[in-house]
Parts: sequence; C-alpha cells; structure tokens
Amino acid sequence: MKNPNLRDKDRTVLRAIVENYLKIGKPVSSGLLHQKGALSDSPATIRNIMVKLEEGGFLVQPHTSAGRIPTDQGLRFYVNSLLEESPLALERSSLATADLAARKGDLNSLLHQASRVLADESDSLGFVLSPRISRIHFHHVRFIKIAESKVMIILVTLFNLVLTEIVTTETYFDQSELDRASQYLNQGFQGKTLAAVREGLLGELSHYKSKFEQAFNKLMALLKDSIVQEDQADPIILQGAAKLIGKFDEFDLDRLKSLFQNFEEKAGLAKLLSDFISLDRVKVLIGRESNLPSISECSLILSHYGDRNQVLGSVGIIGPKRLPYKKIIPLVDDVAKKISQTISHNS
Repeated sequence: MKNPNLRDKDRTVLRAIVENYLKIGKPVSSGLLHQKGALSDSPATIRNIMVKLEEGGFLVQPHTSAGRIPTDQGLRFYVNSLLEESPLALERSSLATADLAARKGDLNSLLHQASRVLADESDSLGFVLSPRISRIHFHHVRFIKIAESKVMIILVTLFNLVLTEIVTTETYFDQSELDRASQYLNQGFQGKTLAAVREGLLGELSHYKSKFEQAFNKLMALLKDSIVQEDQADPIILQGAAKLIGKFDEFDLDRLKSLFQNFEEKAGLAKLLSDFISLDRVKVLIGRESNLPSISECSLILSHYGDRNQVLGSVGIIGPKRLPYKKIIPLVDDVAKKISQTISHNS
C-alpha cells in the first residue's frame, strides 16, 4: 500500500464515497457527493479529487460511468484512519448482547448464543472459535466411561464453567480406572492443562515401578486420543450461513459455499483465527488480507475472549466488504467483552 498523504479535502471525499457505497452498494459520482453536500466545491473539483484518489489506489471506476467505488486499500484507510466510533451503534450492540451475561455455567451454550447474536445483528455470518479443552487450566476433571470405546471428559475450569468432550479410544478402561485417573490428576495437577499433564506424565514414567507403567500408559493414551481428536475436530461455531450466501450477488457463490462444505477451508479459517487470538483489540481483515480464497471477497472482523488469566478463543463476523463497519466493529468488541465478563464473573 502506498503511503497515504491525503489532504483534508481528499479524506472528506474518500470518507463520503466509502460511506455512501456502504449504504447503496453502487458507484458514487461527484454529482451525488455535491448534492449531499460532502464538499461545498463544484462537481468538477470533487471529480478531480476522485481522480487523484483513484490514481493513489483508494478508488476504482468499475465501468465507464462517472461513479467510483472504494478498493480494498480505500476500505483499509477508511477503517484505520477515517472511521469515527458511533456511540449509537455501540449502545445498540450493548442492548443486543445484554442477555449473554445470563448464560452462566455452560460455556458451549454461551458461545452458541454469542454466534447467534453476531449473525442476527450483522445479518451476516457470525462465528466463534471454541476453546480447546486440552488447553484450558482446569479446577476439576472427571473421566466417565459411556461405551466400550468412548470416554467422556468433564472439565470444570478455574472460572467455574463446565466443558465436556467425548473421546473415542482403542484403550480399554473400566470406570474404577477412570476414577483413579481423575483423582490423580485433581490431586497433582490442578490448575494445569490436560496437554501439560500429558507432557508431565511423559517425564514421570521412568520414576515409577513397572507395575504402575500400564496405568500411566493407559492414562497417557487417553490424553493423547483426546488431543489428537481435538486437533482434527472443527472448533468453529458458525451461524448465519444462509444470510451470507443468499444476500450478496456480487459474491462468487461456489467459492463462498465451499467455506461451509470443505473441511480444509474451515480448518484454514480456524488456523487464521488462532493466529490472531492474542490480540488485545478488534482486528479487521479486508478481502485478500485473510489469505483464504473462499472469503477473498469478504471482510472478517474479530476479537478474542477469555478470563483474567487466559485467552480462550475468538469471535467475529464474516460478511461482504460492504459491511456497516461503524456498527459491526463495536458489536464484535461488545460480544467479546460480554463473554469475557460472563466467564470472569463465574470465577
């Protein structure tokens, strides 16, 4: 991106074009800007400014009409430098997310409700990246046999929310073995993650007599099965796919649909979200900035959530580049904060 050295008039025209385009979805002309009073200058002067902005890479003329639309670079400059926070949008998003605070105890229900709020309020795709159970510091853990090859892990977090996971394992357990394993972990590893427990057990095996090795090996096999299956699972809660697919005819629908049908693309999205999971502010990715072909014509707005000690996941919206950023950015920020507050209040 070129270093944007824009005058006040340039910035005013660019802001007006972006905001009009976000509303109407059509090229914006100098005549329209003059009519709306964006500048007191003549249409010819405004047109000259638009030409300058086009030469700088901020605007593009999609066809031979006089109108122009913002490029990804223009949208990026708008989001970074021109966007003014909208108190009204923030107030409305706070009302929309007020009921999230009531979802205590069950993290999964809370996250599904959050993705639904994001989808409904944005009229786009709302997503939540769920936390990995093996990477959450636990207060209490229990293993329960539910079938010959299936064990349920019930994990109570340090912030008193309950997570469950069913693990398919080829290792045979009876319930008494699972109870002893649970007791051992709760007594010796409270406050750690299951992934850290497994690493710790690998270092401890040589210190125990052979009669204990089988028990330790079986416990490590269970933890390994859990982590492997967790890595293969889809950690993303998506809601509002129909809104996104059916709303915008400028999308390449075949590529967009693959986001929901192709596991590798969803895994790529999960990796992308994980890469930004430690950010302390809302992140906006426009178009090809996401490096995911299926959403190269979209914008992705995300933030993260967690308790006081740990970042757990991310939340956000995938929509057209013609999103109402003034509303969506504070909405995503507010949902992330509400989840974090709910989690922390359980502590």
